Amino acid sequence: MNTKRILSGVQPSGLLHIGNYFGMIKRMIDFQESSDMFCFIANYHSLTSLNDKEKLEKNTFTSFCDVLALGLDPSKSTIWVQSHVSEVAELAWILSNFTSVGMMERSTSYKDKINKGLKPNMGLFSYPILMAADILLFHSDIVPVGKDQKQHLEMTRDIAIKFNNAFGDVLTIPEIDIDENMNIVAGIDDQKMSKSYNNTIPIFGDEQYIKDQIMNIVTDSAGLNEIKDINTPLFKIYSLFLDKNQIEDLKERYNTPGLKYMDIKNELFEYIMEYFSDQRSKRDEYLSNPDSVYDLMKLGEEKAKSVAGETIESVKKSIGMI
Repeated sequence: MNTKRILSGVQPSGLLHIGNYFGMIKRMIDFQESSDMFCFIANYHSLTSLNDKEKLEKNTFTSFCDVLALGLDPSKSTIWVQSHVSEVAELAWILSNFTSVGMMERSTSYKDKINKGLKPNMGLFSYPILMAADILLFHSDIVPVGKDQKQHLEMTRDIAIKFNNAFGDVLTIPEIDIDENMNIVAGIDDQKMSKSYNNTIPIFGDEQYIKDQIMNIVTDSAGLNEIKDINTPLFKIYSLFLDKNQIEDLKERYNTPGLKYMDIKNELFEYIMEYFSDQRSKRDEYLSNPDSVYDLMKLGEEKAKSVAGETIESVKKSIGMI
């Protein structure tokens, strides 16, 4: 049986947080043991909200270090920086000519981001087309996404099907893989955890800042001797790190008068620091040895371009570009 190719990306818009990890990265690490795992640092995508040269350079480098430290292995997976494989921008332009404006206007993600205050631009508007190019360029069989990204994957499939109907079976139609057991990870304010909302708990970086973010997790107003509400971000976030029995124990504590939220927050801080202790050490090693990181970037670029080059050649040939 052929090994399935799985693709995912990480946007370098700041420190990776536990929502990134439990929402996708942990699954990617598991996938690489049995699949052909492709992972890229989506620095083209980050331009929709980040226009700072130094910050983008730093974030791209550190994000590459982050995914390595968290467990993605270049000997098992193909890991590259998106802008190092320029074929993706070329394919995005070609696909944009087979994508209706109406489809882009129906993007709920675009509407949500504008409503949250992001400045509208054509990059943000056409984001799903670049995402489609990321996926289709590498003949991805399966794309694991959170429930909030389902519409973008449906757009990718629609674009690929329309292209193939016109020019033959040139592009691979990807399957959408959603982990129904994984809900959207709650941020400290109970919205989706996102750097855009400044409601994240970082995996790496300053310990005091991580602790401050945990201390700012929203709780209910129950008194000391009242039972506590488990449908709140503190319980949801803590549960990410617990097995079923431990979650039941935490529920019991919430239902027992006398629980102090400060105690739970302190416990959560210690739990997080212990959980990611090894990964934080590995990240420090990568950051201290940039030349070795650049070598791994180059390796990933070469592996990714070997696939991308063949795809773009067949796409251009199919539409009449000699």
